[in-house]
Amino acid sequence: MTLVASRPSSGEARPYSFPDVVRTPVAGGLVVAAHLPGQRLASASLLLDAGAAREALGREGTAAILAKSLEEGTRSLDSAGFALALERLGAELSTSVDWDSFRVGVSVPVALLPGAVELAAAAARTPKLDPADVARVRDDEVTALRMDWAQPGPRADAALRADLFGAAERFGRPLHGDPTSVAAVTVEDVLAYHRDWLLRPGVLLVAGDLDHLDLEALGAAAFAGTSGDPLPEEGPLDVPIPAGRKVILVDRPGSVQSTLRLGHRAPHRAHPDYVTMSLAATVLGGAFTSRLNHLIREVKGYTYGIRGDFGMSRRFGRFGVSSGVQTAVTAPALVDTIAEITRTQAEGVTEDELAVARSWRAGQLSVDMQTPGSILGALVTLVIHGLPDDYHVHLRQQLLGATVDQVSAAAAAHLHAEGLTLVVEGDAAAIRDELTAADLGEIVDAEV
Repeated sequence: MTLVASRPSSGEARPYSFPDVVRTPVAGGLVVAAHLPGQRLASASLLLDAGAAREALGREGTAAILAKSLEEGTRSLDSAGFALALERLGAELSTSVDWDSFRVGVSVPVALLPGAVELAAAAARTPKLDPADVARVRDDEVTALRMDWAQPGPRADAALRADLFGAAERFGRPLHGDPTSVAAVTVEDVLAYHRDWLLRPGVLLVAGDLDHLDLEALGAAAFAGTSGDPLPEEGPLDVPIPAGRKVILVDRPGSVQSTLRLGHRAPHRAHPDYVTMSLAATVLGGAFTSRLNHLIREVKGYTYGIRGDFGMSRRFGRFGVSSGVQTAVTAPALVDTIAEITRTQAEGVTEDELAVARSWRAGQLSVDMQTPGSILGALVTLVIHGLPDDYHVHLRQQLLGATVDQVSAAAAAHLHAEGLTLVVEGDAAAIRDELTAADLGEIVDAEV
């Protein structure tokens, strides 16, 4: 056996190209497709403007219940028949809900995509929605949420979101609701949500070999029986930053760890600083080699891991840091974390740090865009955020071309260490005095 004394160097970077994007208006809707020549697998997804932002206050979780209920069959096929129809095509129905969209998708061999789209459309437009099925799905969701909320994290996340966006606003409540809101959802709530939001045409996204696909026929199947104009677009939310920090204490008596959630509001996804903001966040907390992970994990030994990033949707964004630390080091961990955010905001990034972040983010982009499903996800980004069709064509070069001055300017503009909300979920009796002594900000007790 021959031992290699030195690690092989990397080779020349291969050129990256995003597939051509085609837009085809059909039957009151729009088909947006990416051409993948020679790809035998195709993916399609109905993209509907029916995200969780449309839910009524106190009924958060309605869209998620509806999404899972779509798997229970259609008006013409019961649950068993629907499952068999999908299985005959080798397809699996996928549904998802985020703030901005409701998606129903399928992936199958290219030749079988028309039949799979017809099934996905039937699930979205004419679901069975038997009251007993809907009630069972809701009850299952409540049980799952109660188990989840018994663990550290969800209450801290909810407290931070409520403080940043307002507990009386939809964006200030958890994306998929909480045990109380989901338990309050009725069958009629789910039926009404379907009537109100899922019967508009929307957008059909397709990724596959377009030489073997009839986009007009796919669109006709996807939009059959629908009506209504696209919903008016609402502009991005303002980004108010408090003049001082606040500490919200979520009591978890006897806990041996403290769950930390730090954050403030930030711009929406289509903001022109997206690339430089994301690179600044990568240097600060978005990778294993980040400043925060090096200091809080490697140097101080306070945690197994800490992460900081910008999370962005169509109308709003937030900067956030999350970690879990031993109870005894709660205050020092917060002090050091804030100091690192402050340093990045004030001093920016170095060329060496940025070189690593640029290479990693650009390389990750190239690796991620390898399958029809990932290309479909990129199309979702284009449509939801109103980005140009050549956005991903240029994104890799924008990442590689970002300069230290540009990324440092984004850190200075969009990081606000003095305006952070600090949520600490832990043993309040054990950590309150140290948090007070650290003078991190006004301490209030959470209401969640």
